[in-house]
Amino acid sequence: MPMLGRLVAGFVSASKQSLLRFGRSDFPFETAYFSGAFPGYHRMSSACGGMKYLKQDEAIAIDQELFTEYGFSVDQLMELAGLSCAHAVASSFPRGKVLVVAGPGNNGGDGFVCARHLKLFGYTPSILYPKQSSSDLMKRLVTQVTKMGINFVNEDTIKQPSDISNDYALVVDAIFGFSFRPPLRSPFDTIIDAITKSAVPVFSIDVPSGWHVEDGPPADGAAISPSVLISLTAPKLCARHASGIPHYLGGRFVPQALADKYQLTLPPYPSTDCIVKLSS
Repeated sequence: MPMLGRLVAGFVSASKQSLLRFGRSDFPFETAYFSGAFPGYHRMSSACGGMKYLKQDEAIAIDQELFTEYGFSVDQLMELAGLSCAHAVASSFPRGKVLVVAGPGNNGGDGFVCARHLKLFGYTPSILYPKQSSSDLMKRLVTQVTKMGINFVNEDTIKQPSDISNDYALVVDAIFGFSFRPPLRSPFDTIIDAITKSAVPVFSIDVPSGWHVEDGPPADGAAISPSVLISLTAPKLCARHASGIPHYLGGRFVPQALADKYQLTLPPYPSTDCIVKLSS
């Protein structure tokens, strides 16, 4: 048999043996290795497939039960959520200059916590906080990031898309969460328009700003088009419209009894991690 024929025959024979030994896989060794080293790997994949996506009223109800029935405080959950966001950013983007755009509510608070941890992780965050809250919690968050040397920027400095693309490698979208209902109002409509036109990657926290929590992006008007999304507690229905991008789940604080009550079917988190990747 010619040399080329022997090589092809040998390759086919080896391939058959691999398939018989490991089952059908493009990477039989890696599949076998991960199955043995991480027995939860396949369970995670199937759990993600059957995971529940929350409607707005369900997301609100779960939050309220965490506060009332389970004794969590807002700032406690915010710290866990913001830390999860920072870990997801660090898993997705190299260190660099980050613009965190924070709204006046809890989603903005998550952004503040995320910025603080990103600073500790070696990033250079700045915060745009155009509509400030009068709550004591948000005031404390402002104090924390200020004491850590995190700068605040004025909305006038990012009116043009080039203002963002020239100064930042990433935007963290922490403007609105699951309580938002379109349409966008000033100043966030112009801010989001500039972000979208800048072509800078955007990391959205829980719900991409401008999206309806259930229906997803609006038919017209400004809205964030995220490069990466992290869902907190459990994914919201709008996350189904974010296919084709990396999607994380964060906020490893849901008691099992609460998850069972709402049939969340959350995937297992790897080891001691506070995030799990749902799709890439």
